Amino acid sequence: MKTPRLITALLLASTALLTACNSSQNQASAEAGVRQWMDDFKHAFEAKDTKAVMALYSPDILAYDVIPPLQYSGIDAYGKDFASYFANFNGPLTLEYRDCHIATSGDLAIVTCLERATGTLTNGQPSSVWLRATSGLRLVNGHWLDFHDHVSVPTDFQTGKALVDLQP
Repeated sequence: MKTPRLITALLLASTALLTACNSSQNQASAEAGVRQWMDDFKHAFEAKDTKAVMALYSPDILAYDVIPPLQYSGIDAYGKDFASYFANFNGPLTLEYRDCHIATSGDLAIVTCLERATGTLTNGQPSSVWLRATSGLRLVNGHWLDFHDHVSVPTDFQTGKALVDLQP
């Protein structure tokens, strides 16, 4: 009677250990996929390639960006936002991530980080702005797609002006 109980206990313990290992592997795999999404976004952004950027988004994207309107609903509207943004720059753009945090659960992920976009505006003025960014991603057919973006800058409530010169 003791041997079957011992075998059952060992089997249960082994199953629990394997489940925990698989869960850790799945989470590590999900995080690696999200980091790849971030790399792909960075390369497409720096190339000012609106089509490549939008390939990383879900058709039903809902985005809150730093420029009006209050929200962008759908891939066409958000694609126009990116195209308009890119048109403000001559030459290359660079994108830097800092203080990134990635949380995954199954087919969902949340990414929060500081982003710095640097380039030269069409009027010749250099631009380098740190932004706060949060993205919600979901795994669709083996690919991470962004379904929600929230990009912001802090505001000085005394003046009502955005604080675009802050450094992390």
